[in-house]
Amino acid sequence: MSHLESFVPGLPDDAFVHDGLITKRIIRAAALAHLRPCSGETLWDLGVGAGSILVEWLRAHPTTRGVGVERRPDRLVNAQENLARFGLAERGRLIAGDVADCLDELPEPDAVFVGGGLSADVAEASLARLPAGGRFVAHGVTIEAEIRLTDLHARHGGELTRMAVEVSDRIGSFRGWKPLRTVVQWAYVG
Repeated sequence: MSHLESFVPGLPDDAFVHDGLITKRIIRAAALAHLRPCSGETLWDLGVGAGSILVEWLRAHPTTRGVGVERRPDRLVNAQENLARFGLAERGRLIAGDVADCLDELPEPDAVFVGGGLSADVAEASLARLPAGGRFVAHGVTIEAEIRLTDLHARHGGELTRMAVEVSDRIGSFRGWKPLRTVVQWAYVG
């Protein structure tokens, strides 16, 4: 059995077509732990990028659904290829455009993920659409995003976590630790 057949989140980054900007495996697994996909539920992946979160959500159960919004055509192509690669194109819908302009046409979500670039308006509009028990997870890697997520945490509660991960890497004939970009995660249950 291939490791790609596992339904546990945390597929290797190289299982996805991407341009280098991808929610890294360990960070993705942490996000999915808070998103908690359940049968029949729908995810919004806002700023879908390579689609790694959407793919992992859809793989969790054969009745999950999801919609990803992406403004960059090159990343939308990668997300489409990744959905097809895992046989998930029928359950994952992709929309080209700016997230703020697309929210009204999205189906009601059970969970929302924003991997970066979260605006206050999109956050509040998404939170307003969440049902009771709905989950919202947002990541940020910039100081500005951290401030926004800290503000959302102060106003709404939830969990605020800063994740700093280091992976082993070659340094000449030795090995050392190479830090990945630190990610701030805000997880909220409505």
